[in-house]
Amino acid sequence: WDIPFFLKIMEVCSRENFIRSYLKVSWPNSMVPLPPQPRPTCKSSGSLPKELSDLTHLLHWPPTPGDAGDLLASTSPQTSTYHLRDRSQASYTLGGSLEAILVTRDHQGRPKTCGGDLFRAQLLGPHLKAGVPGDIQDLENGTYLLSFPLLWAGQAQVRVQLIHSSEAVRVLRGIWRDQWATVDFMGYFRGPTGYEEIVTCNVNPLLTGEEESTCHYKDEDSGELWFCARPPTLPCNSLVGHSSGHYWNVTTPHEEALLAWNVTDKVLPQGISPIWVAKESNKSLVLSPRQPCHPGIPGPKPSGFYHQDVWHSLSCSGRSFSTVDSILGCLAGHVVHMMGDSTLRQWWEYLRDTVPSLKPMDLHTTYQTGPLMAVETARGIVLHWRAHSWPLRSLHTPVASLHSVVRELGGLAGGPHTVVVLGLGAHFTTFPPSVFVQRLAGIRAAVAALLTREPRTLVVIKLANTGYKSVYGSDWFTLQVNRLLRAAFADLRVAFVDAWEMTSSLALPDRIHPGRLIVRNQVNFLLSFIFPST
Repeated sequence: WDIPFFLKIMEVCSRENFIRSYLKVSWPNSMVPLPPQPRPTCKSSGSLPKELSDLTHLLHWPPTPGDAGDLLASTSPQTSTYHLRDRSQASYTLGGSLEAILVTRDHQGRPKTCGGDLFRAQLLGPHLKAGVPGDIQDLENGTYLLSFPLLWAGQAQVRVQLIHSSEAVRVLRGIWRDQWATVDFMGYFRGPTGYEEIVTCNVNPLLTGEEESTCHYKDEDSGELWFCARPPTLPCNSLVGHSSGHYWNVTTPHEEALLAWNVTDKVLPQGISPIWVAKESNKSLVLSPRQPCHPGIPGPKPSGFYHQDVWHSLSCSGRSFSTVDSILGCLAGHVVHMMGDSTLRQWWEYLRDTVPSLKPMDLHTTYQTGPLMAVETARGIVLHWRAHSWPLRSLHTPVASLHSVVRELGGLAGGPHTVVVLGLGAHFTTFPPSVFVQRLAGIRAAVAALLTREPRTLVVIKLANTGYKSVYGSDWFTLQVNRLLRAAFADLRVAFVDAWEMTSSLALPDRIHPGRLIVRNQVNFLLSFIFPST
């Protein structure tokens, strides 16, 4: 990021702090709903951890010089090419590597002279149901160095996709820099007689359409604020419901052309013939490390690869829980708390659907937001999932059900039978990074407090996966969100499940909600931390 953008983030943060101070001084307590009952928790100090303080370095992306220009001058997936770095290399061996050079050109075939494009590179073994993400080094001169580890013996083939041109990325960067939000939400107020009034809500009072007359709601555990326009007649403390609102039009026709489907997420013409990888010492597969999976293990790049549709971790000895009995044996005696978005709810649903004796309880809640619970009484298993609090794009749901992650973590005693899984990201791509940074600062403090009072608690962070390709949820946004997630928990003893790489290693269509194959491997890796190999 350039310095002016970093200063803009700090300016927004400072403005939000000013608004908080103003609200605290100027608004009577009667306008704020009663806070929840006191509970043991780690109050957020409002200061950012050092890991998140230098956003300029953390979110750096090569700039695209000049003005927007025309579409024909943007990077083209049809004219850009790649070739072997060493054209004379004739043989490949398991454990080695393959390198390629990617040369970008515009739609008129002219070489590009700057970087900043978002590419995805994969090495695939279609007949072996194998795949691994490649490393992409932006040389910032229109060329990229692609590197692929050779992790299985047999056929392998390079595949490269242009997710967004550098010109499209510039549009996305501008939205993050200049827009305080790209969506809004609806707040539902209800009076004693059942009469309802619906208004606009958002993360900032300036985004509600009623800057001078706003209700604010403070989460007493995290310190975060939520704002709604004041309803015409009902009081602020009559807010009972929440839902998605509107998606804002934040792009010009030219910007929409740079983000259009015909130039987004396109596979480049095949530039390298399939190669054959020879066995090494009669081995046909690079084996996972022997060390059991435990929190705090450094994450290598790549974090793993697929072979025969099974994810092989390169950080620890992941396990495959292929039978119901093996899953039950792993989860026996554990209470699992999943908090996050719907991609994490898929884990809960996978376990519910795979284990017949894991029975869901009807809590008479809105399914999309939870809370959801399933139990297996014979083995003493309890499985929870609930959505994180606002901002949350959802159907109409009771406000009382929207608990902050900080609040939930503060209510856990923890221990060797407690598993916490956090999965956030998809609902924060419609806001500048300062909003997500503030959320992470509070959650990080709560996780640190939980691990301090009970170090045997297992905390797992699910990174955000690939999926959306629009101004509201592009993969480019998600990549930045994952950088922030890793930085926030880097020095804590937590485990990571790299959902980004697990959804970008095979030639499968991108979906914000991955298919069962991907979810099964993600859950297996989670279970490998709960019940590691010995």
